[in-house]
Amino acid sequence: MLTRKQHELLVYIDRRIKQTGVSPSFDEMKTALGLRSKSGIHRLITGLEERGFIKRLAHRARALDVLRLPDNIDQLEQGKAKNKEAANATKSETPDVNGDKNSFSPNVIEGSFSLRGNEAHTPSEPVSLPLYGRIAAGTPIEALRDHTQTIDIPPSMIGKGEHYALEVDGDSMIEAGIEDGDTALIQRCDTAENGAIVVALLEDNEVTLKRLRRKGDSIALEPANERYETRIFGPDQVKVQGKLVGLFRKY
Repeated sequence: MLTRKQHELLVYIDRRIKQTGVSPSFDEMKTALGLRSKSGIHRLITGLEERGFIKRLAHRARALDVLRLPDNIDQLEQGKAKNKEAANATKSETPDVNGDKNSFSPNVIEGSFSLRGNEAHTPSEPVSLPLYGRIAAGTPIEALRDHTQTIDIPPSMIGKGEHYALEVDGDSMIEAGIEDGDTALIQRCDTAENGAIVVALLEDNEVTLKRLRRKGDSIALEPANERYETRIFGPDQVKVQGKLVGLFRKY
């Protein structure tokens, strides 16, 4: 089942390939569908590719090929044509309010309307976060900074404040749904509520991703894997460098 925009894009690509022999550019697709950014086109193409409607051709410009069209494509296009004909017929049958004074003259107030604020919905632009390396013992989080590596995520996955992403190393949090190789989305902060999963700097030389527990002056960093032990530290031995707010995983 395709979304309306996926259907529109697939029909447009198929029509352009049949007309010109090549698929349209991303800018042309963006204009045809009335989108403001090419990131929306990327997402639509990925969805069509995953559903087996198109494929990307390697080592070619404008490298898209339509593999198949929806089974009900003819019915959909015929429905659009009928709707258009009905609209034109209705328009032609509308009495001329400025012509014959004996003709029907409905009381119509013309006006122009525009969408304001949040009513004018456009596809959300992805947010680019710095992607740090894998958390490893003996490596402060600042040492993992690599400004050349980023990851694009939907803005709905994060809230306000500064965020970064890092790769998870190991299985110590697997029972919390965090697996080796996952990409953790972290909100930068220096405090966190009890029970939050945090990035913690231990004694200024080791970084780990664990669940934070406080009891009196002691801080416990709990794993989510029974094969690992909870570690207890003094209040000056642990510095919170962020808390987990989201997770990415590749299959």
